[in-house]
Amino acid sequence: MATQADPDTLDLPEADERGPLRRCLVTREPVPREQALRFVVGPGNRLVFDASATLPGRGLWLSARADVLNQAVRRGVFARAARAQVVLAPDLPGEVRAVLARRVAELLGLARRGGGAISGFEKAREWLQSGRAGLVVQASDGSPEERARFLGGRDVPAVAVLDAATLGKVFGRDHIVHVVIAPGRLARMIEIEARRLQGVAVEVTSGQ
Repeated sequence: MATQADPDTLDLPEADERGPLRRCLVTREPVPREQALRFVVGPGNRLVFDASATLPGRGLWLSARADVLNQAVRRGVFARAARAQVVLAPDLPGEVRAVLARRVAELLGLARRGGGAISGFEKAREWLQSGRAGLVVQASDGSPEERARFLGGRDVPAVAVLDAATLGKVFGRDHIVHVVIAPGRLARMIEIEARRLQGVAVEVTSGQ
């Protein structure tokens, strides 16, 4: 017996290993789920950013890009897709960024408590040099030269989306510039959330 297709899911080639794609409401292009933002219409027709993509209801998906998110707000894309009046937060892009930043910090905290994260230039560099790095997280307000010197040209994923004070709070210090995450599921989850935050934090314009 045929089953009803998921309205959020596109027909995908079996070779796609990144999971199901979602169609962006603005670009109309398929996007890997981990590079997209899911919204649902909640009680009172309020638009809710479903960061974990677990809330019930039909998903309204956007590419995790600042220009796309801003266009969706300006053009009333959510109301058209939902075929109903939708109440948006006064600063939806800011709310999305805040939620994603909290998720990155929470996941870093989990990694730290589980012994899968180390901070500080010397200790973190030891992990990096010994091949124990699945992800490098650096302070967004740290010196670009120092961040590059720390990496030393190594082919390890690196993100810089939280400032030094926020990273420091996670690790019980005033500020932190360098964090190394051990390879594994948490490193991948942190990278996904950080990349989404990075995407919505920078407006893409022609000529950049």
